Amino acid sequence: MTHRSTRRTLLLATGATGATAFLAGCSEYDDNNGPAESAPPANASGGQELAKTTDIPVGGGTVFKDQKVVVTQPKKDEFKAFSAVCTHQGCTVSAVSDGTINCPCHGSKFTVEDGAVADGPATRPLPAEKITVEGNSIRLR
Repeated sequence: MTHRSTRRTLLLATGATGATAFLAGCSEYDDNNGPAESAPPANASGGQELAKTTDIPVGGGTVFKDQKVVVTQPKKDEFKAFSAVCTHQGCTVSAVSDGTINCPCHGSKFTVEDGAVADGPATRPLPAEKITVEGNSIRLR
């Protein structure tokens, strides 16, 4: 028995091939049609560089939304990192000011020292994240 190709079979096969080619092309270029940038290289201790130590203010911190991490410097040369996902309802924290990491969704605040809840509605602290500080570089492990 011979199978004839139907129009539907031909369209499905052509569509699958086209979709595969399209998706393969997406991985090579960014939204600006230029070569896509790769993540910063990992060093011997592993991890991606998040910032320079001078980028993190003493008594404050910086939120890295893409990595979903917040890095703080409670005291000079003491760096901490926490998840940037609020433990209340999963929003990403937006800023660090006046000694707290602040969630814009419902107003929860967490301390820069240890991620503990400073003001609810959150009831659980932000989980700690692992970073390494080498020289002037802060890296996420």
